[in-house]
Amino acid sequence: MMLKLFKENIRIAFGSIKTQLLRTILTVLIIAIGITALVGILTVVTALENTVSTNFASMGANTFNINQYENTVRNRGGNEREIINPIISYPEAVAFKNKYKYPFTETSLSFTATSKAEVKFLDTKTDPEITILGVDEHFISNSGLETTLGRSFNQFDIDNNTYTCVVGSDFEKGLLKDVNPIDKVISIRGARFKVIGVLKEKGSTFGNSQDLRVLIPIQVARSLFTAPNINYTISVMVSKKELLDEAVDNATSTMRRVRKLSPVRDNNFGIGRSDDLINRILGITQYLGWASWIISIITILGSSIALMNIMIVSVTERTREIGVRKALGATKITISVQFFIETLLIGQIGGLVGIVLGILIGFAFAAAMSFAFVIPWMAIFAAFATSFMVAIVSGLYPAIKASQLDPIEALRYE
Repeated sequence: MMLKLFKENIRIAFGSIKTQLLRTILTVLIIAIGITALVGILTVVTALENTVSTNFASMGANTFNINQYENTVRNRGGNEREIINPIISYPEAVAFKNKYKYPFTETSLSFTATSKAEVKFLDTKTDPEITILGVDEHFISNSGLETTLGRSFNQFDIDNNTYTCVVGSDFEKGLLKDVNPIDKVISIRGARFKVIGVLKEKGSTFGNSQDLRVLIPIQVARSLFTAPNINYTISVMVSKKELLDEAVDNATSTMRRVRKLSPVRDNNFGIGRSDDLINRILGITQYLGWASWIISIITILGSSIALMNIMIVSVTERTREIGVRKALGATKITISVQFFIETLLIGQIGGLVGIVLGILIGFAFAAAMSFAFVIPWMAIFAAFATSFMVAIVSGLYPAIKASQLDPIEALRYE
């Protein structure tokens, strides 16, 4: 009996939706826009998070670097006093590498020799904006870099200080264009280097091109570039991710021993983990998610007011119909359920349209920005729940108003 009544109510609801088609379409669109905003932004945010996580995994998310950095410490006066950390010198970097023997780790030493080098090949030369890095055999793998042509440095190259180099991908488009770069000889500061590999394209980070670089063995770089106070970077890759925290702690105590720091003194060096950056970026995407919720809630508030307004107008227009139903024995509950189901139907249609549009927009954005697209089940569930809530809130008042009408007054209504 209940099921029959429910089916009848849905049939009546569809009938009255058809008679007010334009009004219904407008309401459905208002709800759909709110849901589209929610699902669309959450889809893009999910795709972004997915891409960031995947990219960092390939970049070696299990690495950490030991650097010099400046930290600010408050002294008793409340004024900020800068403490300048000493640079990491070559003897310190080598001492660290020799003492740090944590399992499943590879330690790499490197330094930026110059960021304004001029590189020559035959009679052509580059603008003086090439970065020269002195590196060891583990640098390329620890930095998440790959070679697309040739090979990386091996132990022999580093131990014997061979005049070999690995160049960034921009050299293929510039200085070494139209030739196979491998085994070609380029000159830096008068020294001749044989190209053994070309790095995969990385693009630029914070305005610095990652592809205008030449990597050369660390000792060769030290003999060519003898600037005072060269600061070295120590990079450690941990092959088992679960050991990362312990490896960082172990590296901290090793570096403190190298620097002969007493237990009461703070670290005078900085440890930066590659997963710190991923967490920071994911933290930003979290704000984007919140923004999408706020935008959607405002839009959905507007749509629920519009839906309630339409249902109240509908109740007023159908006063005679309600009077006839009541005169024929329809109870208050029957009348209110009928209007309530109508509101729910409009709400759910709006929600469905919004979900489809939102996923399509999210997919288009993800495709345009080459993000890894994932169906945001959380957003879909949220959208269904939201459109359901909108319909309930918007439907209650008009449904109660309809059920309270006096049948005699309603029948006299013109």
